[in-house]
Parts: sequence; structure tokens; C-alpha cells
Amino acid sequence: MGLSWQQGPLSPGAIGRFLVPESLPKRLLYAEPLRRRMRVRFGETWIADSEHVLLLFEPGRYPVAYFPESDIAPDTLERIDHTTLHPDLGPTSWYAVRVGEHSAPRGAWQHTSLPAHASELQARVAFAWRAMDAFYEEDERILGHAADAYHRIDIRQTSRKLVVRHRERIIADTTRALVLYESGFAPRWYVPRADTDESALTPVEHQTFCPYKGICSYYDIGDARLAAWSYPDAYPEVGRISNLVSFEPDIVTVHLDGTQLHLEPGQSVIAHGPDRGLTVAEALPARKQQ
Repeated sequence: MGLSWQQGPLSPGAIGRFLVPESLPKRLLYAEPLRRRMRVRFGETWIADSEHVLLLFEPGRYPVAYFPESDIAPDTLERIDHTTLHPDLGPTSWYAVRVGEHSAPRGAWQHTSLPAHASELQARVAFAWRAMDAFYEEDERILGHAADAYHRIDIRQTSRKLVVRHRERIIADTTRALVLYESGFAPRWYVPRADTDESALTPVEHQTFCPYKGICSYYDIGDARLAAWSYPDAYPEVGRISNLVSFEPDIVTVHLDGTQLHLEPGQSVIAHGPDRGLTVAEALPARKQQ
């Protein structure tokens, strides 16, 4: 979850509410300085380099990075005929991004007639995430979308008894689980391999990518499709869950201290924007690029 997507406070699916006497507008946009150096690479060239990036949080979307025009390499942007109308920010002009023989036809955009209350975005340009080669904070590549400072993950050791069954078969039985708390999601319980009947897990080709945890692999359990998953090599920030196994409580039966767990409404990952097209082949080496 972030501030404005999944179940965040500014998202359409917010699970909490603001304690105010009058209802807030259905759409609240929020802009905040990133306060980190961000760079954009395209055509083997750095085309933007700024310490003054502004993040725009828009309901139902990942945060978008807007760069000052002055921090973009000259002659990189070429305005095209394509225009759109943003429901809150007005007319939007689009640009082709060109470096030598490399071109991204709709690689960037700019809001050209902003309302007074959105003046922070004046003379700023956003780059289409998937159209660029890469985005960096300092010398580390950022995958998926601009990092959301309001997205948090905490991992805790627990001695509570967790039992996973598929029909009459016990798949996992542990008092050594790790519980992962991720902003806007119900807790997820990760089980050590030693406490899992691995013969019940059938690896499948399906994989997904999380910008905060890494590459996720999945397993069938008998006829239960995609009933379990694991991060074989989770990012260092969440390395404690590497190679542990978690189970979908709406596909197999999961009991915690004797109480059956159920998937909470709104917990499915919601894909927004072209960044979700990131392939496993791209994500794995990209984490190590400089």
C-alpha cells in the first residue's frame, strides 16, 4: 500500500477514514518533495538528474515523479500532437523522448494549464516509467515505480502455532513463523522450509515482482492452484523472509492458534500503470546494475 493506492488513506479503497465533520472530496491529490536525488537513463544516456523531484500522489495510482525542466538534458524532449485532459490538472501535452537513434514516442508528459492550487507542478515533466531504460536514486536502480515513503514493511518473529492443511493433509505446522506486516494489507505468515511438507509443493512457472520484496515464485498444492508462494532471494531490506513459504488462506486452510484465517476484502494486489509489465528477466539483473 502507499498513500494513494491499494488501501491507503487517499485511495478509493481506503480502510480508514478522516475524522472530520464534513466528507472530504472523493479525489484528493497530494504533492511532496522527494528529497532524494533521482536520475533517468534512456538510450545509454542520463537524460534527467535532479535533487528537486516532486512526487504526485493521485487516487488509485502509484506515485509519479515530476522533474524540473531545468534538470532535463537539452534537446531530449520533442513535443508531439498527442494531448490528453487530466480530470484534476487540466490539459496535458506529451513528448517524444529522443537520444540519438533511440526514441520513445510517448515517453514524457507535462500539464500545461494548471489550476492555481496545483502550481507546484508548473514547468515540470514526468517520464513514462516503462518507456525509459531505468530510474535511479543515487546509484541504485529503482524498479516498478517511484518509491513511496508511505509504504512500510515490518517483520516479526512469532511463537504462535500456525497449521496449514489441504483437505486432510497437513502442509505446514510451525511455532517459528515470521509475520510480515505491510502497509494496507492483512498480515502474511511465512513458514520455515523445515516446518513445511515440501513434497506437497509443486513449483509452477508463474512469477511476480514486488518493488519492495523482489521476485516471487509460486506453488500448487495438489489441485489447489497458486496456493503458496516464496521469495527465494528477497531484497536485503526484507531478507528475513528469503526462501520461507507463505500460504493463501482462501485457497488452503490456515489456522493460527486454532482460529481459521481468511483473506480480507481488498487484499489482492491491484495493478496500476505500465510498470506492472516488468518482466522477471529484467528485474533480476537490474537490482545489481550501477
